[in-house]
Amino acid sequence: MARPALTIALLLKTRDLVEICCQWLPVNRYSPVDLGAVESGEGVVELLSLQREAVDAVVIEQCLLDEKTRESLGVEGLMFPAVVVGELMGRVDYHPQEVHLPKDQLEQLGYNVDASISRFLRQGQKETRPEDGAEQNAMPAMEGSAWKLSSRLQERLGYLGVFYKRDPSRFLANLPPDEQRDLVQSLQRTYRDLLISYFRDPAAANQALESFVNTAFFGDLPITRAVEIHMNLIDDFWKQLRLEGHKNDFLQDYRLALLDVMAHLCEMYRRSIPPEVSLTPAAGERRVLTDPEVAP
Repeated sequence: MARPALTIALLLKTRDLVEICCQWLPVNRYSPVDLGAVESGEGVVELLSLQREAVDAVVIEQCLLDEKTRESLGVEGLMFPAVVVGELMGRVDYHPQEVHLPKDQLEQLGYNVDASISRFLRQGQKETRPEDGAEQNAMPAMEGSAWKLSSRLQERLGYLGVFYKRDPSRFLANLPPDEQRDLVQSLQRTYRDLLISYFRDPAAANQALESFVNTAFFGDLPITRAVEIHMNLIDDFWKQLRLEGHKNDFLQDYRLALLDVMAHLCEMYRRSIPPEVSLTPAAGERRVLTDPEVAP
């Protein structure tokens, strides 16, 4: 039986973004709800307080998350899986499990909502199972209502541990040709942000890297396609520098960015395998690792 779609609250000051966000949230997985015009951080706190029990995750515009609002959300326990829409500035705008997505890359929104929920639940499990003698209440943000949300999400998703299931219908290879093109072009913009910031602003580059890897993982992007995106952008940079008469030998250093992407992807695939599933079948036994309750 299909599980109910999760409710995604849209907290957006720029009204043109509402339709775009709704377009890129898959209806079989998420039910976007526009909470109306939000003009300030105070409005964000008020709306989320009223909808505390109805909201499963949020898409929130960066300009609404000033320091005072962030503090108020934490005090009220209004911690939700979140995609922050705005510039990649290398800072935490809401809470450490948030993910970031620029306005020109919203084609990746559904995949990054997937990632935000996965990160939120994984962190929630860490804090309910403290290790090395850590105190159970070490992170107040996961107490009270936030802890209840984590538990509610696990129950509704049929969660096995913290291994969020991917949706094969949204894999790149299974999308219509026009959506494939839009998604790849969006990934190219994300990767360009990664390369531009890689040595100049590592914190911002890390946010771009996370967005790219989130979409690559949940969209099942072939590794060869990721390498192709990297090589094409490096080739474009090489041609531009050559035309401008600049040296381009340093572009070889950007292979480190590709290695970073590969390493992060490997880690996401590693985490998608529940620890109780053995990778070494017993002698004379063949074990199928593809469990219907585990991410494909």
